[in-house]
Formats: sequence, structure tokens, C-alpha cells
Amino acid sequence: MDKLNSQLYWQNHCIIKENERLRKKAQQLNQENQALLTELKQKLSKKGRSHPDHGSCLCSTSNPNYNNEPRQP
Repeated sequence: MDKLNSQLYWQNHCIIKENERLRKKAQQLNQENQALLTELKQKLSKKGRSHPDHGSCLCSTSNPNYNNEPRQP
């Protein structure tokens, strides 16, 4: 029984360490994604100002704030 408990303890320890590693990686990827999104928005904003006839739109599923309904004045 002690051997089984030791094995389970070790497996649990390994799983916890792997979860910590994956959590850190997820945080890193999230930060990279946020930085890229900010960069993209800045580029689109600059492009929109330099070409007012060509509106830029982030109206895809990547923009959760997009709404198909027209805004009320």
C-alpha cells in the first residue's frame, strides 16, 4: 500500500509541475497575443487615417465587441 501511495504521490507531483509549466506558457502566449493585437490595431488605425476611403474593420469572430446593428446617435 505504501508503494502505491508513493507512486500516486509522485504522479500527482509531476502533474502539478506540468500544470504550472503549462500555465506559465499560456500566460506568455496570452501576453504575446495581446501585444500583437495592439500592434495590429495601431497599424489599422494608422492605415485608416492615411486612407480614409478604405475603412478598416475588425468585424470577425476575433473581435468580440463587433455588433452587426448600427449605432444609435
